[in-house]
Amino acid sequence: MLDERSKSVLLAVIQCHINSPEPVGSRAVTKKYPFGLSPATIRNIMSDLEEMGFLAQPHTSAGRVPTDLGYRYYVDTLKDNNPLINNELVSELNNKLEVIRQDINTVLDEASRMLSSLSHYIGISVSPNEATSTLSKIELIKYRENQLAVIMFTDEGIIKNKVIAIDPELSQSNLNRIAEYINAQHAGHTVEEIKEKVINDLSQDRLRCDDLISQAVRICRDVFSSSPGNVYVSGLSEVLQLPDFCDIDKIKELLRAIEDKHIILRLLDQVSDAAGTQIFIGSENPLEEMKKLSMVVSTYREGSRPIGAIAIIGPTRMNYQQAITIVASTANYITDMLSNK
Repeated sequence: MLDERSKSVLLAVIQCHINSPEPVGSRAVTKKYPFGLSPATIRNIMSDLEEMGFLAQPHTSAGRVPTDLGYRYYVDTLKDNNPLINNELVSELNNKLEVIRQDINTVLDEASRMLSSLSHYIGISVSPNEATSTLSKIELIKYRENQLAVIMFTDEGIIKNKVIAIDPELSQSNLNRIAEYINAQHAGHTVEEIKEKVINDLSQDRLRCDDLISQAVRICRDVFSSSPGNVYVSGLSEVLQLPDFCDIDKIKELLRAIEDKHIILRLLDQVSDAAGTQIFIGSENPLEEMKKLSMVVSTYREGSRPIGAIAIIGPTRMNYQQAITIVASTANYITDMLSNK
């Protein structure tokens, strides 16, 4: 536990470093914050904080910078990581996203751009994993002699298009009947639930007696092979302008972490069941590729079920308070949109 004086100095150093990338010296803290303490006293407190692991000194003659532990202490002092809703931000979200709310993928693409433009970090949006999507309706259209175009509508507002191989003998009339059968049997169920039922149906003897049902089940098997959600990434050029990424090695690390979308999906999959806004600072990140970055992430929900995520990724020298507010407000907006569609 830190005493109040040490706590105040630590938070002052962190805020100074968030505002400017340079190491923070005792004189800078004395000038900016009226603690009534001499630079020598501030310097001694900073030295103690360094021994405790909250600060580090990059060079002997330089000031100090926060460690991941220091940033964690700072983040934990923010109001329960649950900031007040930013009304100006919510209004901007409403104005920009309202006109495209019928298609969640378009909303998420635009949301990632807004996350980046508002924070000046990298904005990430992940659409619902197909396995958790709820089927609303399916349409089957004969595309070529042996190919079928499938259009799947979900309750979350996602429209999935897929082309699969079929028996050339199947007519459009039969495909319409199959679509009616699938909708009657499976509408209102998640893709994951449908897959389980299809596996069970494939083992039933009755399929041998009804060729149309057999075709329907096999089409379901091909259609409902789920895939991870889409990942929308915006703002890489913005974040590369930050002084935190001024050398080529840091830029390469950032690119490795961001360009492989499977890394983002793996990371977000590990936090998808948690409620509220979560903050991962540097070494706290569960994936090696993210150990020198920070991420603020929140899930959005349909009812009580988390179905996707939005996040901001940037350097550990991040404006966490602003990032938390932006992410929380955006996630809340998307959740409300899904609730009131």
